[in-house]
Amino acid sequence: MTQEQAFNIMKTGVNVFLTGSAGSGKTFLLNKYINYLKSQKIPVAVTASTGIAATHMNGLTIHSWSGIGIHKELNDYDLDNLLNKEYLSKRIRNTAVLIIDEISMLEDRQLDMAELVCRKIKMNDLPFGGMQVILSGDFFQLPPVVKNIENKIQTQNIFTENSNNMAPSMAINSMAWRSLRPAICYLSEQYRQNDNKFLEILNLIRANQIKDEHCDVIQKRLNAVLPVDVVPTKLYTHNVDVDVINNRHLEKINGEEKVFKMETSGNSYLVEILKKGCLAPENLHLKIGAEVMFLKNNFEKGYVNGTRGKVYNFLPDNTPVIAIGNGEKIIVEKEFWIIEEKGRQKASISQLPLRLAWAITIHKSQGMSLDYAEIDLSKTFAYGMGYVALSRVKTLSGIRLVGFDRKSLLSDPEILKLDEMLQEESRSNEMIFGKLNAEEQRKMENDFINRAGAKSISRTADDNLPKKYSVTKIRERYPKAYTPWTEDDDNLIRQMFAKESSMKEMQDVLGRKRGAINSRLSKLGLK
Repeated sequence: MTQEQAFNIMKTGVNVFLTGSAGSGKTFLLNKYINYLKSQKIPVAVTASTGIAATHMNGLTIHSWSGIGIHKELNDYDLDNLLNKEYLSKRIRNTAVLIIDEISMLEDRQLDMAELVCRKIKMNDLPFGGMQVILSGDFFQLPPVVKNIENKIQTQNIFTENSNNMAPSMAINSMAWRSLRPAICYLSEQYRQNDNKFLEILNLIRANQIKDEHCDVIQKRLNAVLPVDVVPTKLYTHNVDVDVINNRHLEKINGEEKVFKMETSGNSYLVEILKKGCLAPENLHLKIGAEVMFLKNNFEKGYVNGTRGKVYNFLPDNTPVIAIGNGEKIIVEKEFWIIEEKGRQKASISQLPLRLAWAITIHKSQGMSLDYAEIDLSKTFAYGMGYVALSRVKTLSGIRLVGFDRKSLLSDPEILKLDEMLQEESRSNEMIFGKLNAEEQRKMENDFINRAGAKSISRTADDNLPKKYSVTKIRERYPKAYTPWTEDDDNLIRQMFAKESSMKEMQDVLGRKRGAINSRLSKLGLK
């Protein structure tokens, strides 16, 4: 499916799973659709499974946006607390389209929790409360990250015998996914690799059809000689401290060191989220001769996320000049990473879109396009790591291997079956939506705009909602649910708290749900 075909399908308002191989332009298309929604004044929430992916699109992680945070499950008490958070209710009720990028790294239970919160807050029993949901990602790439009790990333090798299947279930196995029934849009075009032989090998890895002759081609990159003036980025399979490695290389360079400090504005909590998700350091240390990597796409200035270069010089005002691989020199100015909501900027950080580039982990390299990379494929411990590492690089000649194990090129057999099914469904969707004439397409688009536009969702809580989830129904048990607290309410809750009244007594007297009472007690400093 082409990007244009997928774009037209998304504009009809159906739920979509946007997928395709590395470099097929998924993030580019998402940004195009986001801009389209904004032009039509359709409220869109932009999220991703990881902070790094979220910052690429000026969004939040789905965990933060939906309020589920680090919860492994939501009990009734947790859910009540979330439903009574005014900012969360307002955010979700005012959202018509939800985008979740890098869905392959999200667990099924996390997607289920986010769906439940959306459905309950919107008081609508349709999946995610009736909003359009666009999921994006590639299940051939890295699965959800598992952490142990010490909060360290697990690195158990799935290829060893007696290995437990510790990986959490993928989002596609969730109840939320089954209820969404998204239309599959499998992008078939390629925008990263321009080396046909290399692209063929990558596609064979995805199909688990790699043969000895293809392995031989890859093995020829063992200790390959790269151009004399090239220092490749080292892609690490394990979570080594790449900052230590980068700083060690920087220290070896003689010359004056320049320090560029990150600037921040907006909500402090959201600023911290941006900092954690952004690969740009708070304090960027540079010297002439330092190897650097760009972290943003800026086609006008001639760089994309992953473009490599070297600090060539500094202007009199200390602005760095970066010489990239094709010989061009780019004057680098600060760029912004922002979090937007309803078209308004909630928080931002600004920094040079650079980081030291002697080393980076494979996990953090997702989404990048590298010219040159040094990769050790003898230590991969999960399906997809070899594919992700190789597919970051534009050409086979840009790769130098320092270790190789054929197992690193294995794809998960279950993912292979899934991928074949996704491609078949995508072909069916091409035919189904391809039969629409221009007038039918335009009508579906206009219907969606009218249905999802800002005016259509700014309604009272009882309008056109199933009785099961209506405010009226809830107020049969809690008469003051979803009403503002008054001074009399506050005096009454203080008296009952002082008398050590039970929660049930408070609920009966105050006419409110447990979560609302607990939240108010906290706000009044009583808990």
